Amino acid sequence: MIRSAAVRRRLVRLMASPASRRRWTVGVPTSPRATVVTVTAAGVVAGVATVLGGVVAGAVALGYALVGLRAARRAGAERVTTAARTAALDVIGGLAADLRAGIAPGRAVEESRRALAAGGSDRAIRLALGRLSAACEVSERLGAPLADLLDRVESDLRGVERARAAVAAQTTGARASAALLALLPVAGVGLGYAMGARPDHALLHTVPGAACALGALLLQYAGLAWTGRLCHAAVERAS
Repeated sequence: MIRSAAVRRRLVRLMASPASRRRWTVGVPTSPRATVVTVTAAGVVAGVATVLGGVVAGAVALGYALVGLRAARRAGAERVTTAARTAALDVIGGLAADLRAGIAPGRAVEESRRALAAGGSDRAIRLALGRLSAACEVSERLGAPLADLLDRVESDLRGVERARAAVAAQTTGARASAALLALLPVAGVGLGYAMGARPDHALLHTVPGAACALGALLLQYAGLAWTGRLCHAAVERAS
């Protein structure tokens, strides 16, 4: 009982953070505190760029800073969510071990249900909770050993998680390519400087150049958002 109780506490602790319920996307932050931190950091970057290169430079720097900070924060949140999903599976395995050790099924099952329910609305956690209820119902109706049923449930759910992890690894290349393409304009400006040109004057201090710079920023943002949505959809379908 000690091991599974510790696992349940770990699951609740992991999922108590709002960041653990967010998915990897490029968009507007949803947590008020995270919004303040992200906007403040991006504002500092934009302010420095405005002082050095003007209003257009500040707007471009603000866009890049928001996207970069958002992506970093979402990647961290995804790691927390993955850990919570693993903890949810450990709850199922721990419950099976408790039952084999002679723990009363009623209390152990209810504790596991509460731990899973407290884990949030993640799809994998909802699935684990549903499978736990189904296993309990089958055991009550047919008299099958609940521990054996839970072993099968855990094995099946871990297979789903392995498939999800495999698809997530396969989408890493697409995300990296999108990020690289987003940075190519910066490399192009650097190449212009290396050739002795002054691309900053045309892009930052003329109307056509400013329109091109801001339009490119919007297109890059849209491309990153669309790539993130496609990759996330592929991962969710695998799970």
